[in-house]
Amino acid sequence: MAKIIIADDEQLIRKLLTDFLTNAGHEVIEATDGGEAIELFKANPDTALVILDIMMPEVDGWEACRQIRKTSDVPVMMLTARSQDFDQLTGFEAGADDYVTKPFSPAVLVKRVEALLRRSSSEPKKTDDHWGLKINSDAHEVRVDGQVIDLTLKEFKILEKLINNTQRVYSREQLLDDVWGFDYFGDVRTVDSHVARLRTKLGKWGEQHLKTVYGVGYKIQENTDD
Repeated sequence: MAKIIIADDEQLIRKLLTDFLTNAGHEVIEATDGGEAIELFKANPDTALVILDIMMPEVDGWEACRQIRKTSDVPVMMLTARSQDFDQLTGFEAGADDYVTKPFSPAVLVKRVEALLRRSSSEPKKTDDHWGLKINSDAHEVRVDGQVIDLTLKEFKILEKLINNTQRVYSREQLLDDVWGFDYFGDVRTVDSHVARLRTKLGKWGEQHLKTVYGVGYKIQENTDD
């Protein structure tokens, strides 16, 4: 069972989602706007997933997502009646993991919620030393030779994914799905630009260990002699 916060100013939508998610075995907390969702999230640090409607009074879903992302990488699903690419890109830039457009099938939405929960729970939460680089998943902190490296959320997630699967090559498409979400409609080359910035920020460590496998994708390499 997972604790899920739903924020939507439409009572019928909240009730519909609450009924389906509760029947699926989850605990649901309802919020009527983004501001209330933020406060409920602060009061419930064990929340496993947040569902945010975009168009809400006072504090909208985008801003609520941005505020949550300042302290947590909890999965966030955006829910909206609008379908323009601009809305979707804005949602992902705010830190959303998935994006669902109304009208939707509640049963399908529950499956997507469970997929996000599985993806989140499969990520190891630990602090490890990797040849001078230490990554703390809980604190979202990366240090190289003791120095804190300032990474964006997407850069951190890329590094975390690669470093927890050393020597495995991830394609751009795999990283796009895992980090941006499978509904992301942007250019797959956005992965290249993020990896390039990540490698630069990691300095010598990035040059030695963050490798491009041409024609395939990226990996973290232990042996740097070749």
